Amino acid sequence: MNKVLSVIIILTTVFAFSQTQVLAQTRERAQVPVKYRWKLEDLYASDQAWNKAKQELVAQFDEVTRYQGKLAGSASELLACLEFDSRVSKEFGRLRSYASMKSDQDTRNSKYLAMKQEIQQLSTDYNSQAAFITPEIAKMNKETIDTFIKQERGLKIYKMGLYDILRMKAHTLSEKEEKILAEAGLLADGPYTIYGVFSNAELPYPEITLSDGTAAKLTKAGYTRYRALPNRKDREAVFQAFWETFEKFKGTFGTQLYANVKKDMFYARTRGYGSSLERALDRNNIPTQVYLALIENVTNNLDSFGRFLNLKKRMLGVETLKYSDVYAPVVKGVDLKYTFDEAKKLVLDSVKPLGSSYSRVVEKAFKERWIDVYPTPGKRSGAYSSGGAYDVHPYILLNYNGQYDDVSTLAHELGHTMHSYYSNKNQPYPTADYSIFVAEVASTFNEALLIDKMLKEIKDDDTRLSLLMNYLEGIRVTVFRQTQFAEFELRIHEKAERGEPLTGDVLSELYGDILKKYYGHDKGLCHIDDLYKVEWAYVPHFYYNFYVYQYSTSFTASTALAEKVLNKEKGAVEEYIEFISSGGSDYPIDLLKKAGVDMTSPEPFRKTMVAMNRTMDEIEAILEKKDK
Repeated sequence: MNKVLSVIIILTTVFAFSQTQVLAQTRERAQVPVKYRWKLEDLYASDQAWNKAKQELVAQFDEVTRYQGKLAGSASELLACLEFDSRVSKEFGRLRSYASMKSDQDTRNSKYLAMKQEIQQLSTDYNSQAAFITPEIAKMNKETIDTFIKQERGLKIYKMGLYDILRMKAHTLSEKEEKILAEAGLLADGPYTIYGVFSNAELPYPEITLSDGTAAKLTKAGYTRYRALPNRKDREAVFQAFWETFEKFKGTFGTQLYANVKKDMFYARTRGYGSSLERALDRNNIPTQVYLALIENVTNNLDSFGRFLNLKKRMLGVETLKYSDVYAPVVKGVDLKYTFDEAKKLVLDSVKPLGSSYSRVVEKAFKERWIDVYPTPGKRSGAYSSGGAYDVHPYILLNYNGQYDDVSTLAHELGHTMHSYYSNKNQPYPTADYSIFVAEVASTFNEALLIDKMLKEIKDDDTRLSLLMNYLEGIRVTVFRQTQFAEFELRIHEKAERGEPLTGDVLSELYGDILKKYYGHDKGLCHIDDLYKVEWAYVPHFYYNFYVYQYSTSFTASTALAEKVLNKEKGAVEEYIEFISSGGSDYPIDLLKKAGVDMTSPEPFRKTMVAMNRTMDEIEAILEKKDK
């Protein structure tokens, strides 16, 4: 039930930004003021308290076996078993959250990595003992379950889960086989865990000297920051040094990723699915056509992406746009930066259209230290929101560097947090855990509110150009880039399922071909250096089992929903709050339909392309005015 949602969202921004914050990534954790560090004591007062709770939970494991063979016998037995299983799952979520976040504070600390591994092991142990639950329910019929629900009102909150087990009956194995699959969970996290430790803690990231004499350490956080430098030679040096490091280890990264793909294939085949994609999407009852249609829609609209790349080239004033230019600021003299406190105010102002109740919870997140703000040595890269502690509150990990993309990431992760908060508050535990397919809607919705606020208040042409381009950059990285990733993920699974090898070289060639297609390399739109083909090794999302496409689909859904709220359509705010309060009480496609968005139709994507081209029209109009 642990929801750990990692994201790197790009956007860029004007005000004072202290030198202390610019150098935030060099500070040790103890030097960061307490108010900018998350308060994990809300989960457990200490490591000792965590350990005590863990031992108390383990002592209960054997109790689940008393229900074995009895679930179809009576409504009371079924209810008692499901309630016990929910209590264990809920406590696991809390234990896992604490261990994971402690580890993420400093991935070099083996103590917390060991705690995280211990929880993974214990989870596997419990799931092995409880492996009889799903097969026993799958043997029941709908009429029996409906009768049981009438007999025991407490079963009503489990209705969605019970019906879902019946839906997936064809892919449910025998009790013995389910037990074996549960034990296989011991191996499942291996590739991603190795990737995380290696890429965050042990990879020898380079250090270069920039044109102004600054020593730049190119960790993942450093790369994210320095790839947007205004000096083109500095950017090229950053790209060269960073990707040379990954190139040296592409064999290792390739072996890790191939192991992960084989894991996906193992679970798909043992459960009787035709492909890894089919299994991944079936968990949330998503038609595979939604995935395939996304790739097709984006491919058919690469001309709009090409239009954006040409705008970037024009505004940078370069003869040839290079891949190392795509993150560069395009408006000279406009370097929008914010302190974290300024970012906090911007985000609070931007969510006002959602009402005072929503805003009060966001304020609470800041005041009560739900957020870990600054990058520090060994800290996990990127950003995420974790809503796995049902009885406590969500948490946010950031690596705040003061750019506008960091402000946007803050808004993004708060969207996830509010989704978790409202779902946990309004749903019983069994239906509180929403699917990833809808998770990215709330986050990108908040980004839309933020950019709307900025554009309404800023009239200066140069600043407005910067913000408009940053909005387009959001579409680039969320719609086009994530779909590019989704296509790559689909192709590597297809190759493996055909029995073809996936070495580091094979992965680089495949990724390079897709990258060049999207960026129009052969059409002269953007030059892709062959070294950058290894970028696949940098992306953690390829270990998330067909996760990334949901950034794209969610962005198109949130564009449609945000338009309703910002246009003050009657009932739009109430419908949105109801949506983020729904958790997993229905399938994601149906939850979005209730909110007014049909993801099985091309309409949400079409609206996004209209918004994109409308934005480019405005940029071109401002550029024409400036030229005159």
